[in-house]
Amino acid sequence: MAIFSKEKTEEKEEEKKTPVKNSEAKKKKAEAVLNTKNSHIAYSVLIEPWITEKSHAMMGVNKYVFKVSKTASKTDVKKAIEGMYGVKVEKTAVVNIPSRTKNFGRHAGVKAGFKKAVVTLKSGDSIELFGGAQ
Repeated sequence: MAIFSKEKTEEKEEEKKTPVKNSEAKKKKAEAVLNTKNSHIAYSVLIEPWITEKSHAMMGVNKYVFKVSKTASKTDVKKAIEGMYGVKVEKTAVVNIPSRTKNFGRHAGVKAGFKKAVVTLKSGDSIELFGGAQ
């Protein structure tokens, strides 16, 4: 058969095989892929939990504060928290803390800025940040 011939040849229609759908296997595979993706995202997005008196008081209202990377978005933070701690996130608020100049004697320095995220969890979910010690 010539590639550029004027005459068209009939192509054989291949029988399409319909795959057997197994929803449970697909869900497990999707969850496994999701968890591996989220674990990679979680360690690049979440830096550390932000523990202060105010953030500790917010834990009683199901809100947790984390220091996150400068390039992280709200959806990145949500996926990272859900993947790392296995909880459902209801709302995410992100705050940019700007860098400041500090004087050290006659030398001026810069205190690095950062980004922090306030994450609201669905009722009934909680995160153990202190390893069981209260």
